[in-house]
Amino acid sequence: MTIRTIANRQKATDSRPMAQKLRLIAPEDIRPNPENPRLVFRQEEMESLMLSIDKHGVQVPITVYEHEGAYYLLDGERRWRCVSKLNHKFIPAIIQEKPSELDNLVLMYNIHALREQWDYYTIASKLQRIIDLFRLNNDYEPNEIELSELTGLTRGAIRRCQLLLGLPERFKKMLLEELEKPKSQQRLSEDFFIEMEKSLRAVVRRVPEYAERIDEIRDVLISKFENNLISAVTDFRQLSKIGTGLDTLDVARGATINVLDRVFDANQQVGIREAYTETVEFEYVEKRVTKYAFDLDRFVLGVIEDDRRQELDTYLVERLEHLYNTLSNLLGK
Repeated sequence: MTIRTIANRQKATDSRPMAQKLRLIAPEDIRPNPENPRLVFRQEEMESLMLSIDKHGVQVPITVYEHEGAYYLLDGERRWRCVSKLNHKFIPAIIQEKPSELDNLVLMYNIHALREQWDYYTIASKLQRIIDLFRLNNDYEPNEIELSELTGLTRGAIRRCQLLLGLPERFKKMLLEELEKPKSQQRLSEDFFIEMEKSLRAVVRRVPEYAERIDEIRDVLISKFENNLISAVTDFRQLSKIGTGLDTLDVARGATINVLDRVFDANQQVGIREAYTETVEFEYVEKRVTKYAFDLDRFVLGVIEDDRRQELDTYLVERLEHLYNTLSNLLGK
């Protein structure tokens, strides 16, 4: 089945008259969807929704399909769980035809892409299954663009999911335990693991020797983050720059690897920011300044050639004069 076929089928389903599909169903006659990617239902979010339903009722019907005398959820598991806990006798539901496994997954991904954003780990948990089913139906694996069209996910989201899929099981378990907590209490978040994995890939690509002990390095980085030696998730972007700097900047490879060894050593009190400053920060700043200097030179020459000096803003003139005096002192002129 092609992506276009799946999309057209969904449009046809959505165009049916609402009155023909809407029913009141007893919550006990409904089963959770066996293919639902969602893994986490946070308590605080459920309590908030339960209060709303208790006061106003279910404002948006759930969506189900019928199979062997029972109804299975396609959309609305949180609403169904809340109604069950509140002991409501019925819940409004839209009944659709039983989908194939691939249609089932694609439908849920697209529903949530348009409404609330699932956790990336939730998305990742079934993404590989979608890829496998697509390959089974089409005899080839979907590329990133096709997978984006199929699921409604951005290509960036797909890449983040694939980073999480590549984690060893014990780190996935660690992440899942963290996701059970309220968002405000999550420290080893999805963003943490995603940024860490991107940075480690950048480093290992340039220093393959680290691949042999990558899990040990992950443990060290997690420990340093928990102990604030790595002070922010965004520090990992500086680790990526250290890795890419080995290719793009004039930095000493031996000295850079020596500093990375200290970052990846549990017994060394060295964080990423310190390593960045010791290795590539000056070179990156120098690279930026070179570009700015070229742009400034081109701007000044344009002003002179076009004789537009009188049009310059007074503040800009003052800053240029200050820069000129500073550079004269620096260059000993």
